[in-house]
Amino acid sequence: MSFVRAGSLRFHVQRLQAPAPADPDAPLVVFLHGLVVDNLSSFYCPLALPAARAGHEVLLYDLRGHGRTERPASGYDSRTAVRDLLGLLEALGPGRRPVHLVGNSYGGTLALHAALARPDLVTGLTLLEPPLSGAWVENMLDTLSAAALSLEDSPVPAELLGLRLRKAARLTAIADELLNRTTLIDDIAGSRTFTPADYARLHCPVLVVCGEYSELVAGARELVRHAARARLRVLPGLGHDVLKETSGALRGSVLAHLGATAAVRPRAGALVP
Repeated sequence: MSFVRAGSLRFHVQRLQAPAPADPDAPLVVFLHGLVVDNLSSFYCPLALPAARAGHEVLLYDLRGHGRTERPASGYDSRTAVRDLLGLLEALGPGRRPVHLVGNSYGGTLALHAALARPDLVTGLTLLEPPLSGAWVENMLDTLSAAALSLEDSPVPAELLGLRLRKAARLTAIADELLNRTTLIDDIAGSRTFTPADYARLHCPVLVVCGEYSELVAGARELVRHAARARLRVLPGLGHDVLKETSGALRGSVLAHLGATAAVRPRAGALVP
């Protein structure tokens, strides 16, 4: 376990090295997880470890307020999340090394914001079930608000500890803190949705992966229509959580995309978020 201070926060990070020395100019592969009960561990076995074994240097970290990263009362908007990412990369000292961002669910949204803000840094995107539409924001707000009410002053964490279900108790306690003691819900409510013009500004290679039964497929198709170098892979028989895919189709698609984009170099110019 490792912790790195970036800005005012201490972030929980994990770095995975390739078995053989990686090309120092190749992109660092950075994984961004989803909201509330998610953390860096969801990537470890399905994608992060295979990526490292395939020769990529990998960085995983718990987003602000999630997992073992510090949990401030505010700052859960996408602009701050991008600043957190940039500050963490600066603290780790990769210099001008490019990055390939792999984002799951809301982490895919953050990865897309980062690519639009820093085309000079982000050379590739892999977006797993990215929520891109305003309708998703409304549905998520309803879900988060209902969860917040059910967790407020709930005895569930103590009951889980009593049953020695420590991991479940910890995740429940984190969800309660995030939903009831931070600005996360308000910050999500104020998030900006993407437009076709945003997608048209994406010049790096983009792979979008969705489950066949996911409500997010339509938004993914909209991105692919407008981003010149984007493509969509739909995994049959799955819904939103494609990370649970066990046949190897997800892993194969992601590793192929990482390999194909390893030599891509960033575009000139930078837009500071």
